[in-house]
Amino acid sequence: MEIVWYGHSCFRITERGFATVVTDPFDSAVVGYNPLKLKAELVTVSCNDLGHNNLSAVKGDPFQISGPGEYERGGVFITGIQTTPHSPTEKRLRNTLYVLDYGKLSILHLGQANFVPSQTLIEELGNINIALVPVGDGGALNASKAAEVISMLEPSIVIPMHYETPYSKLNLDPLSKFLKEMGITQLETMETYKLPSNATFAEEETHVIALDPKLMSL
Repeated sequence: MEIVWYGHSCFRITERGFATVVTDPFDSAVVGYNPLKLKAELVTVSCNDLGHNNLSAVKGDPFQISGPGEYERGGVFITGIQTTPHSPTEKRLRNTLYVLDYGKLSILHLGQANFVPSQTLIEELGNINIALVPVGDGGALNASKAAEVISMLEPSIVIPMHYETPYSKLNLDPLSKFLKEMGITQLETMETYKLPSNATFAEEETHVIALDPKLMSL
């Protein structure tokens, strides 16, 4: 499996024998980074704004998922769950998080979730191996809330997203604020996250891995 981050909340997830998935394709005029030029069989959209819902950036006539439900394409089982704040004082945002099930491995994309979910919802998600988590505020989870969600999920791997970088146009918090909240002093960074098809995750502490955004050529 290979997970590539293109900035903001957009990833491409590829696994041999399974459909290629792109999450939250963005409009670079809104978000920053370079314009996306991607191809996939599946696209998931967490919320309806151009920072997450620029479907024209993905070619290949992909199957589009933009709301809650259960789906299956190309061997990937997708569960979309709509999240809304359970307190009337919190800012309401219609967001769909997605669990991508590859059989022995599950990936959670939290989209633009902006509140800590209930324990009931956490249990509904099941065992999560890899969590793609917004950490930079700006309408999504801030550093402290992201850390709390991670402690509830207990995934093996966390890949942060939706935070300030030199390429982002949005007003977001830097990754360093999240790392401080997590107590991380030495961060593992990669160009892409790769793991073998037969990979297994032992019961151990959560590892945070930051990906370098892959910039499309202009």
